[in-house]
Amino acid sequence: MDATPPKSAASTRVAVIDIGTNSTRLLIADVEGAQVDEIYRESRITRLGRGVDHSGQLSAEGIDAVCEAIADYMPLISEERAREVMVIATSAVRDADNGEAFVAELRERFDLSCRVIDGDQEANLTYLGTSSGGSGDQTTLVIDIGGGSTEMIVGRGPEPIFHTSLQAGVVRHTERILTGDPPASAELEALAKDVGKLVQSALEGVELPPVDRAIAVAGTPSSLAAIDLELVPYDPKAVEGHRLPLRTVQWWLSRLASMPLAERQQVPGLHPDRAQAIVAGVVILIEIMRNFDLLEVEVSEHDILYGCAITAAAAA
Repeated sequence: MDATPPKSAASTRVAVIDIGTNSTRLLIADVEGAQVDEIYRESRITRLGRGVDHSGQLSAEGIDAVCEAIADYMPLISEERAREVMVIATSAVRDADNGEAFVAELRERFDLSCRVIDGDQEANLTYLGTSSGGSGDQTTLVIDIGGGSTEMIVGRGPEPIFHTSLQAGVVRHTERILTGDPPASAELEALAKDVGKLVQSALEGVELPPVDRAIAVAGTPSSLAAIDLELVPYDPKAVEGHRLPLRTVQWWLSRLASMPLAERQQVPGLHPDRAQAIVAGVVILIEIMRNFDLLEVEVSEHDILYGCAITAAAAA
């Protein structure tokens, strides 16, 4: 990758590494105020959170996969001369008994200070990133389905007015419930029931204004958009703003859930590494859409990476 000159003299070049339960992602961007201009973006499926729900430990294989990804990312960050590097870790690291040891290993191996953020911080950073695209005066619901947790944020303009973090994620719930290949109808019903209870519990007693717009971020909605558009290779510009009606999401659930893993891995637009957990993600999305009476969601790439980039630039 050739080094790219800064967008403008007023912009700040930053890098963000997001160490999630299922993937490890990199964003290098020029930031000016709330405007984020991507220079480079990459995502690797590293499955750091595999087995954490049962064992309480980050696996050696997951740690190695994350470190391999970061080892590849560091020369890119150096080449692009990022002034500030922000590293965050989410659900898997905060839930694991050896999470602190993992953070210490990153500091020793890469001289990186990794912030383990809680669910509230994750929700706020996600909303910051999503609202950077401009939400106007609409009441907006942001849905961020991760590997170990799912954030739901409602806001109007630049500030969230409600947010919650659910212990529901594509890795967590695949491991807990979806053991069949393909998953049995009873497993899908149990998953939907469990997620539905979590959503209803989070919303109990909360008075929210009607939602004008719903935006879904992260791997599940972007994968669904790519499948719906048959994008080979993946095209983030085509995914951005793609609308997914509830009936379309339900149709894709019936298709994907009926396939064994080997067949799902061949679906055009779906990265093979996301095939194992995509069914759980779609069920989570459907349950949230039902509880908010949503007829459709809008897919966006403006997620927590953007929120972190804006935060990093402000600290530079």
